[in-house]
Amino acid sequence: MGSLGLIIIIAVALISFIVQARFKNRFREYSETPLLSGMSGRDVAEKMLHDHGIYDVQIVSVEGSLTDHYNPQTHTVNLSPEVYAGRSIAAAAVAAHECGHAVQHAKAYAWLQFRSAMVPVVNVSANLLQWVFMLGIIMAASSMGYTLLLIAFGAMLVMTLFSLVTLPVEFDASNRALAWLQTNRGIMQTSIEHSKAKNALWWAAMTYVVAALGSLAQLLYLAMILFGGRRSS
Repeated sequence: MGSLGLIIIIAVALISFIVQARFKNRFREYSETPLLSGMSGRDVAEKMLHDHGIYDVQIVSVEGSLTDHYNPQTHTVNLSPEVYAGRSIAAAAVAAHECGHAVQHAKAYAWLQFRSAMVPVVNVSANLLQWVFMLGIIMAASSMGYTLLLIAFGAMLVMTLFSLVTLPVEFDASNRALAWLQTNRGIMQTSIEHSKAKNALWWAAMTYVVAALGSLAQLLYLAMILFGGRRSS
């Protein structure tokens, strides 16, 4: 049973690698495709926020690549330099997606609220998992080792739930972004531009899907170690 779980984890890791590579290639391609309107990611973000009546969210540039995110605690849309100042299809799509999260926050979107409430518990679970799992494996033959693995299973369960809750949040943000871009022809002036933006956001969403699958695979593997070994003893 343990070997089966390991095979599943390796298969998911391979799929994740392929999806990540595909996403990065698409993002690179669309980052090099100029937006006909000439608007920057910051321009797009500001317009989308204002069109939804949101004026208390700040748009800031943060270091790194693909570090774009919305922070509900600080009310900030954080854009990487290539998105913040970029005037490409990718920059517009990503900026609109992150503003989609700001719209979710403003409208009290239930899945976003649930996900935000889980963050402190997930942080604790991640720290626990890092140490408890290793100690549990080392001490697997003892009752203490089994207890530690049970704690690790609980922590992994929380993290898996978090990754699953993230999916509707991310898909909904992309849907809000694409719907808004569709109705604002001054930003994306052709159907080709909109189609490429949709493709970029779809591959971005797939990275969250494989992350959720990875969490499920690890949870299954841990369950096999715990309960499979228990039955055979």
